Amino acid sequence: MLKFSKKADYGLMAVQYIASVQFGDLQKARVVNTKEIAEEYHIPVELLAKVLQTLARQGIVESQNGPKGGYLLARNAREITIAQVLEAIEGPLGITDCQQEQEDKAAQCSCFTHCNIRTPLLKVQDSIYQLLNSMTVADMMGGTPLITVQSLSTAGEGVSR
Repeated sequence: MLKFSKKADYGLMAVQYIASVQFGDLQKARVVNTKEIAEEYHIPVELLAKVLQTLARQGIVESQNGPKGGYLLARNAREITIAQVLEAIEGPLGITDCQQEQEDKAAQCSCFTHCNIRTPLLKVQDSIYQLLNSMTVADMMGGTPLITVQSLSTAGEGVSR
């Protein structure tokens, strides 16, 4: 099963929340602190703080210090993709460990040389990445469905079956 980690879930939730506060009502635009987000989504403050620090180091959010400090998006919500948020937290996205031939032969999968599913899985992975890279934080804030049958079939075009 393809599944995001809790850190990735929390990161996406936090970025979406910050965007909604920052861009939802320009009269009330403000920084958002970790505790506020944690309370809104009932998630552990300590883990969320680590996730937000990671996102700040990766340039997704900006940290504002001080008693009224918190976090802001580093760029417009339309310029931050879901793939960027996930990669900032998790590193390179992949559905298998054998994404590419590894230089360290000891770290390579024992089936690497005679694997018959690596190429098809890499095509699936590419389609997933293209979809995540085409969706922005602003898309997460909209009320319309992000994925449609048409978008899935379009994303799969060019993939031989």
